[in-house]
Amino acid sequence: MDIEQVQQKYGITGESPVIKQVIDKVMQVAPTDITILLQGESGVGKDLVARAIHGLSKRSHENLMIVNCGAIPEGIIESELFGHEKGSFTGAHEGRMGYFEKAHNGTIFLDEIADTPQNLQVKLLRVLENGEYYRVGSSKLRKVDARVIAATNKDLFSYVQDGKFREDLYYRLDTVNIRIPPLRERKEDILLIFRKFVSEFAARYDSVFRGFSDDARDLLTSYRWPGNIRELRNVAEQLVILEKSQFVDKETLQKYLKGRQKLGSTDHLPVVYNREDAENNSRHEHTSGNNDDIQLIYRALVEMRGDISDMKKMLGQFFYRNFHGEQPSKPYKEPYLLSPPASSPATDSDDNHGGGLDDDLEVPLDPNHSTASSEHHPHKDLVDFFNRNDLPTVEETEKLLIKKALDMYEGNRRKASRALGMSERTLYRKIDHYELL
Repeated sequence: MDIEQVQQKYGITGESPVIKQVIDKVMQVAPTDITILLQGESGVGKDLVARAIHGLSKRSHENLMIVNCGAIPEGIIESELFGHEKGSFTGAHEGRMGYFEKAHNGTIFLDEIADTPQNLQVKLLRVLENGEYYRVGSSKLRKVDARVIAATNKDLFSYVQDGKFREDLYYRLDTVNIRIPPLRERKEDILLIFRKFVSEFAARYDSVFRGFSDDARDLLTSYRWPGNIRELRNVAEQLVILEKSQFVDKETLQKYLKGRQKLGSTDHLPVVYNREDAENNSRHEHTSGNNDDIQLIYRALVEMRGDISDMKKMLGQFFYRNFHGEQPSKPYKEPYLLSPPASSPATDSDDNHGGGLDDDLEVPLDPNHSTASSEHHPHKDLVDFFNRNDLPTVEETEKLLIKKALDMYEGNRRKASRALGMSERTLYRKIDHYELL
């Protein structure tokens, strides 16, 4: 089989180079018995890759047992994996085979492996190394010949460092590591996958999907898809059912895109990671040597710089209007000072930079720069907000400004939208999103 045939047989849709590399690696390792660790975010299709590995192996005529380790309660997971004897615990009215025993001569796929309890990890290590295990309540040593494929959406290396995962088990699982890219790294595949889902759902529900406007299609491919293929599938199903026979425009599509809060937004806001995420990504990059991730981070930083620049301009116009009661005579390259310029002259000192975000940002955000007491500052809440030790996200800033404008104009959305420099329609949508009603 070639790559295209493998994709067609196992339902792995895509023409991007990154997904082709995944299939190529699958074809290399599938004929062997080597242990494989699949890594990727939730919803990227790790189960499809596991099925392809099993289907292309010499064990394809035997069972593929799929086990979601995160969905099994800690108290019974050992029994589920290794089986138990009659009377070994309350309710064990008869003996029972475990998943490993059912996978004999076949393959067992351990999804969400990071969620296994630590007391079970040593038993997994034993069965991985020599195929030996005990049923719960039995002293009889049993043997099994099963190929193990594990998967996780966590950074196992950080789990090892934090003492949550056994180091010896980690290295035993990480013999061959296949990273499945998120949907945002294979944008050229989004429309292909979406069309596939739409065709399936249209046939299932006897419906017709009329298509997208150009701006809706652009939004579909530029959205970051934090839920990956699973989220894309859900959106396709909802559109087929709820927008039956309708031509979908950008505003309609936005109603179905829910992943705004954490990774980007329908407005193409930059990805903002917390400190723990950044450290985990750094450790993963150090161990995997994946230069593609460096390029992705670089592009995200470039996007973030542009978004911060836009936010600075919005801040400038907002403060100018509210200090002077008029529109600025010309567009501002930088945001206006939080205090009138006469009371807080800028200097070339590093102290006058608002947190070092940008070399052009010569905006003293510290209320101490003003001659007036900060306690009587007309926008003290905003001053305090921008003098936080941590950098506020773009969404936090936007939400605060919208709330401030609504308060200042006593809920008059037309005046608030003018003060913020956005359309009323956009303001209505953002009010709904931030639940400011």
